[in-house]
Amino acid sequence: MESAPADVLTGRVLDGRYHVRSRIAAGGMATVYLATDSRLDREVALKVMHAELARDADFVGRFIGEAKSVAKLSHPNIVGVYDQGADGQFLYLVMEYVPGRTLRALLRERRWLPWQEALSVMDPVLAGLAAAHQAGIVHRDVKPENVLITDDGRVKVVDFGLARASAAVGNTRAGLIIGSVAYMAPEQVTGALTDARTDVYSAGIMLFEMLTGRQPFSGETPLAVAYAHVNTDVPAVAALAGGIPPSVNQLVRAATSRNPQLRPGDAGVFLRAARALGGMPETAESSTEAWQLPAVTGTVPYAAASPYEAGPYPGAGPYTGAGPYTGAGAAEPGAGGGAASPDGGSHTMVVGAGYPDFNGTQYDAGGGYDGGYGYPGRPGADGRHGDGEPFLQRWLFSRRLAYVLVALVLLLALAGGGWWLTSGRYTTVPAVDKMTAAAAKQALRQAGFQVRTGSSEIDDGVPKGDVIAVSPSGRALPGTTITLTLSQGPKMITVPQIPATDSVAQAQAALKAAGLTVAAGTKPVGVSSDPVIGAVAGTDPPAGKSWPDDEPVTVEVVAGLLLPNWVNQQIAAVQSWAAQNGVTLDVTETGSSTEPAGTVLSQSPQSPQADTTLTAGQAVDVSVSSGPPEVTIPSVSGESCKQAQRQLQQAGFNVSVQQDFFYKNQAAGTSPSGQAATGSAVTLTCGSDNPFG
Repeated sequence: MESAPADVLTGRVLDGRYHVRSRIAAGGMATVYLATDSRLDREVALKVMHAELARDADFVGRFIGEAKSVAKLSHPNIVGVYDQGADGQFLYLVMEYVPGRTLRALLRERRWLPWQEALSVMDPVLAGLAAAHQAGIVHRDVKPENVLITDDGRVKVVDFGLARASAAVGNTRAGLIIGSVAYMAPEQVTGALTDARTDVYSAGIMLFEMLTGRQPFSGETPLAVAYAHVNTDVPAVAALAGGIPPSVNQLVRAATSRNPQLRPGDAGVFLRAARALGGMPETAESSTEAWQLPAVTGTVPYAAASPYEAGPYPGAGPYTGAGPYTGAGAAEPGAGGGAASPDGGSHTMVVGAGYPDFNGTQYDAGGGYDGGYGYPGRPGADGRHGDGEPFLQRWLFSRRLAYVLVALVLLLALAGGGWWLTSGRYTTVPAVDKMTAAAAKQALRQAGFQVRTGSSEIDDGVPKGDVIAVSPSGRALPGTTITLTLSQGPKMITVPQIPATDSVAQAQAALKAAGLTVAAGTKPVGVSSDPVIGAVAGTDPPAGKSWPDDEPVTVEVVAGLLLPNWVNQQIAAVQSWAAQNGVTLDVTETGSSTEPAGTVLSQSPQSPQADTTLTAGQAVDVSVSSGPPEVTIPSVSGESCKQAQRQLQQAGFNVSVQQDFFYKNQAAGTSPSGQAATGSAVTLTCGSDNPFG
């Protein structure tokens, strides 16, 4: 895709009216810019077709058709189109600028939403789509990226770039699949007839993702995902996420049916069903006044102002709780929200068997108002009803008690079944955070779950290879696949080389600029020569080492001269080093050592490590060996050579024999003679039995 529009248009004025300020986003067909309408002095979103597509007459017609289609719509949950035009090679739309974020961004942050909150998001989305379907327009690219949530909580559907009037949609062009494969209806893949039910399928997939935190299908290629929509039923959300009511599970399954005939007829029917499950009115006409969602801190309440109009999304404010968010007084399924009853209360809406069918009508499997029994009369002061029969006798000796008992049994059975469906059949997912991957997999498999390894993330607080999070968490059906998110460990940064001329402040600033954590203090160290007290000597760890960004790096400063370890060295070399560096030596000779004369035996201060430093003029005490003690060399002249050699070795000398033919098999003498140090070399001169060979 060419990037020229992104480079050329910023700062340019199109048609002498629209001043392009910055690029907002790039899509498959066009790039969107933030611009200022100089004529009306307002911010607008400018959608400019990519250059390579502008040369395709079919795509140009589709792009212009978008403007004509959306211009017919005026709805608070649809991003409006203001203008359309061309400036040279640039074909553009001028749209309403909606600051905020997409539903995709919200899902990246939250991963999944509680079912009540998910229905609250779907309500304005379906309201906008319903208005489009009423006008005969099909979106054909419903996905979280095309749902905007403003800063004040309003929800708008954007990008009708693939929309067509339903009367002219027909089959998708042969060989071309247009849309996002993750949300594509089967009929879009196969090239069959597409209509409003296509949008219903995509919206159902979007609701599935909000409830489960994942898309229903995945594959190695987009084509594999597309054909999964054709050949595979969307999994039940209740099998992937806990706490989903059966009615919500049924709604998602119906909306994502592969057979369009089994889906809600359009977004309006889908909207009424979703509102019924969330305890919301079907339309404004179903209530005597505008219906409002119970107040939620930091949000604007929802209010239905038209049959397909929805107010701000109540979950736009910050989510601060650790568990599922329900909102203050959030309605449960079937807990109200129907038409007003004759006594002024709320009539309980039957959900489940009395689920709205998909022709837009409601059928009831036994619920509803009293069909003729009326309300019981108020008892008199004596506990009798109007006919004079005692109240207790009237109940004990009539069918009413049997009815009550049967009702109680049914109620308990329903409660038990509901508990089983919503909670009892689920198993607690073990807490494996900060475990090793192997230990986490073992714990999850022992609990009856399947395990797979997902993505990995940088985490300063969790060692590399350990578990950061699992999905799903909390409770899940036995056998569910649990996805592990593993830690990559902390971010690693190479420690930079610090010039010796830098000050401590400059060295610490360089480390911070590299992204490292700098220790508060410094570390004094010694140098081998020419110490400059207080100068930067290096870092700990040293330059070039890869180091975690959250572990401190210490600047080393020169504290003095590094004291070498002189033990086992010759005193002459030590005296030379001391003279060169201005160090005073106090030398003491020790005569009881077996080391050669002049060998350093000890020093004070000691230097077992490279952190002992000296200051100018400081004295170092050195103990030096005066050599091993001397012993008398035995006199072996006149003895046999073997006997003489044995005596010398027993005296502790290293003996070498020198032959001399003038002395017949006798020792002539030793060199040296007299005394010598134990272990020193002595040469023995001996004669030969056959001096001539």
